Amino acid sequence: MEPVLANLLPMLTAIWWPFCRILAMFIGAPVLGEAVTPVTVRILLALVLSIVMLPLTGGIGAQNAPIDPFSMHGVVATIEQGLIGFVLGLAFHFAMSVVGVLGYMVTSQMGLSMAVMNDPLNGQSSDVVSALLSTLAIIVFFAIDGHLVIVGILGQSFHAWPLGHGYSPLLLNAVAYNVAWIFSAAMLLALPVVFATIVVQLGFGFLNRVAPSLNLFSLGFAVITIFGLMMLGELVKFIPEHYVRMTNQVLEMIRQQMQAAAHG
Repeated sequence: MEPVLANLLPMLTAIWWPFCRILAMFIGAPVLGEAVTPVTVRILLALVLSIVMLPLTGGIGAQNAPIDPFSMHGVVATIEQGLIGFVLGLAFHFAMSVVGVLGYMVTSQMGLSMAVMNDPLNGQSSDVVSALLSTLAIIVFFAIDGHLVIVGILGQSFHAWPLGHGYSPLLLNAVAYNVAWIFSAAMLLALPVVFATIVVQLGFGFLNRVAPSLNLFSLGFAVITIFGLMMLGELVKFIPEHYVRMTNQVLEMIRQQMQAAAHG
């Protein structure tokens, strides 16, 4: 019994550091970090993965000078692991955010901003188009094995940023600087819908000059909605390919940061 108790604290310490990083990544990651995923499920998944990844993180538990989790050094190390995991999850969340921004842009152009419903994914109210596009993005996420990609990145991160070797802010800077492409990628997808609605509005503007007695405001709303839905139906076909391309860009950014951390 005494040998078991003597090895219990090192084993718990070896599991604690990967658990902090994995749980923080799940909080920031798409789908797993949404309100639709219960907190208990995230904790159990993080605990299981931290045990499964013990062969990858074995060097953490077998350090020459193990970190005491109840010391100030342990608190700093816990914050370090949480920050690394959260930034990695946030990088993947940006690719999903593009679809949400696209939905809001399309909704505002089609005049459907008042069509708001309760979104169970985020735990708040959102428009119908954004909810549908977010559901499509979630399907694509699991179709391309995004959850397995996240687990693979987690395993590689323990080699790039091991415990006790400090945390370089290069990854955080790269993630912050790449926020701009969220709006550019969403605008690139929304251009057909925006252009179609502008053409329709210009056409009704000319009609209003020719026949000012017609009630073009009520008629224009219906026509803009129809044209917007037609363009949205054509746009949906390109969202999976665009999402995969954005995910590959995120993976390339993380790979470059891992190489920089390894050479540093």
